[in-house]
Amino acid sequence: MTLYQHQANNKRRTWLLMMIFLILVIGVGYAISWYFDSPGILIAAVIFSVVSSFVSYWWSDKIVLSMAGARLVDPNVDKEIYRLVENLCITAGLSVPKIYIIEDDAPNAFATGRNPEHAAIAFTTGLLRRLDKVEVEGVAAHELSHIGNYDILISTIATVLVGVIIIMIDWFSRGLVWGGGRRSDDSKSSNPLGLILVIVLLILAPLAAQLMQLAISRKREYLADSSAGLLTRYPEGLARALEKISVAPQNLKRVNAATAHMYIVTPLQGDEKKNKTSAFSKLLMTHPPIEERVARLRNLDIN
Repeated sequence: MTLYQHQANNKRRTWLLMMIFLILVIGVGYAISWYFDSPGILIAAVIFSVVSSFVSYWWSDKIVLSMAGARLVDPNVDKEIYRLVENLCITAGLSVPKIYIIEDDAPNAFATGRNPEHAAIAFTTGLLRRLDKVEVEGVAAHELSHIGNYDILISTIATVLVGVIIIMIDWFSRGLVWGGGRRSDDSKSSNPLGLILVIVLLILAPLAAQLMQLAISRKREYLADSSAGLLTRYPEGLARALEKISVAPQNLKRVNAATAHMYIVTPLQGDEKKNKTSAFSKLLMTHPPIEERVARLRNLDIN
């Protein structure tokens, strides 16, 4: 399979998951509307989630960079990393993003921003110190690929849909506690099978939504890896970088579960960092297993 076929397959799978996401949201909304006979609940939940995600979409980059303790690169001082990113951007046809440095011994990096024109890329000092030039170039190309592939937009859409589901189910639970239910159609409200199906759906929906969000995140990592291989024409550089980052003993000092998915390698302790890849643990990963990413990079056909 060629690199372009690999990229096309990942894109198709991602959009297929997004379609399933939308169907799940509609199903949950219909179930709650059926039970309470109140479509206004669905409308209010969607509006609230969209507004919250809109705010996050426009200002999430500043929030994340502040949480990470990142400082903006001075092109006249940090010349090497600035020129490396600038050269990759020229090759990729991208605007040069704002470049940040995080004072942390743990090697890692991430990209953020709402689109290629309003993006930022951050590297830890540990990464710049431990990796050689071609490895840093591979990491930078991976993060720039996230920007160029509009992965942040996809992640935002997924976040919106997960938020809609969680809010709707929370409201449903509160309605049950306060004795809500269908009033206009007693024959349906007394249907035990219908009620059981609604409850089962609302129990399973959040789990399904979270698993799909994680699956989308993993697909975007594979796509960014392959795009980086095309951009640098040297996939081995990124493969070596991933291996070095994954075995580093340090963990980032300022990170949490909300931002862990943004980094090139998960910065949290646990199965992902230790490369335990049972079938069940893979479902709960924000990133694909390192050994699989490395194998794919080394098998890429970039001709």
